[in-house]
Amino acid sequence: MPYFIRLILFLFCLMVLVESRKPKRKRWTGQVEMPKPSHLYKKNLDMTKIRKGKPQQLLRVDEHDFSMRPAFGGRNVGCWPQGCEVLPSLDFTMTLYLRHYWKDERLAFSSASNKSMTFDGRLVKKIWVPDVFFVHSKRSFTHDTTTDNIMLRVFPDGHVLYSMRITVTAMCNMDFSHFPLDSQTCSLELESYAYTDEDLMLYWKNGDESLKTDEKISLSQFLIQKFHTTSRLAFYSSTGWYNRLYINFTLRRHIFFFLLQTYFPATLMVMLSWVSFWIDRRAVPARVSLGITTVLTMTTIITGVNASMPRVSYVKAVDIYLWVSFVFVFLSVLEYAAVNYLTTVQERKERKLREKFPGVCGMLHSKTMMLDGSYSESEANSLAGYPRSHILTEEERQDKTVVHLGLSGDANAARKKGLLKGQMGFRIFQNTHAIDKYSRLIFPASYIFFNLIYWSVFS
Repeated sequence: MPYFIRLILFLFCLMVLVESRKPKRKRWTGQVEMPKPSHLYKKNLDMTKIRKGKPQQLLRVDEHDFSMRPAFGGRNVGCWPQGCEVLPSLDFTMTLYLRHYWKDERLAFSSASNKSMTFDGRLVKKIWVPDVFFVHSKRSFTHDTTTDNIMLRVFPDGHVLYSMRITVTAMCNMDFSHFPLDSQTCSLELESYAYTDEDLMLYWKNGDESLKTDEKISLSQFLIQKFHTTSRLAFYSSTGWYNRLYINFTLRRHIFFFLLQTYFPATLMVMLSWVSFWIDRRAVPARVSLGITTVLTMTTIITGVNASMPRVSYVKAVDIYLWVSFVFVFLSVLEYAAVNYLTTVQERKERKLREKFPGVCGMLHSKTMMLDGSYSESEANSLAGYPRSHILTEEERQDKTVVHLGLSGDANAARKKGLLKGQMGFRIFQNTHAIDKYSRLIFPASYIFFNLIYWSVFS
């Protein structure tokens, strides 16, 4: 290519480059552009957008390895919980504020204005915290409404307060042998999972004063007698010795509910079964129905109590009371069975004796009777147990009856009424069996004696 053509192309490219560098002129549209109001320039500026660089951090979290515990080689972790609610059964559920307190010099900061700094649960994932867990717990969770109920407070010298709200359901080895007159002692146990006593020492910061409960706490079935704290070492054959903290609490069961629902009904059923001892022994339907009713009622009470109780393999105090009461009710039924049987045997013997000696049908037990002049011979025989149509012969009167005649006619009517009353009393006496008379005293006395022994032993 000739030299002249190259020069022309070079000048053309140079002119294009110069034109591209020049500012473009705005196209006129017939409108005049007005200046912006001056007050918009007085608006406060967003300092977070114009600040350059990272803000200075008081906590140097990124400069340390928090996978290691603080003060490696020493032991300086303390914790204390604060309980709020206890709902005991074979398991117990406790809602508490668990607060740990330790010192981590890696979190120390210098500040003249801040005495402490408080954070939520987001910082917990970046620093070291004690790995405390609940021994023998079945279910546990940290409350997260509306956010995780976790608080972390750091002091300038490196002391840390770590608090969380937890609900724990743990086992309690309750003894129901004295139920419902029992007292139960349960404990909530805390322990480090990974660190032995050579690395981490758990202790109560203020002893029993570390445990604070709500003064208004109340339970439906129990009275909280006392809370106290203890601590001791726990040994595992594969890992070693660990510090374990205990929250011990003693519960006393309220008895009034069980008095109304169990003891009073059982006692009333036993007393109701004694009514049959005053009923005529010949009233078979009345005495049998009363006995069966009391037995079935006692069975219902026993079944209801056992249905609401944990299934344990030993005898409880309430079982002793209910089953002894059931035995008393059942014995009252057997008592009438014995009375009815002996009455039948006695009547059979009397019937055979009357068949053998027809003239002494009603005079087996009475040898003498009083008559005054107002009674005829037929009435005298009737009072002695003979029918009016039967007139005793002379020999029978001499052998079986001695009649004393009263000649004073002024007291005839009174004596006649007295003899009729005596006859009615005699018939009532004859209809009461000796077993019934003894049972009226033996059954109440035995039951009262049982109650005295029962309440003195279990209460």
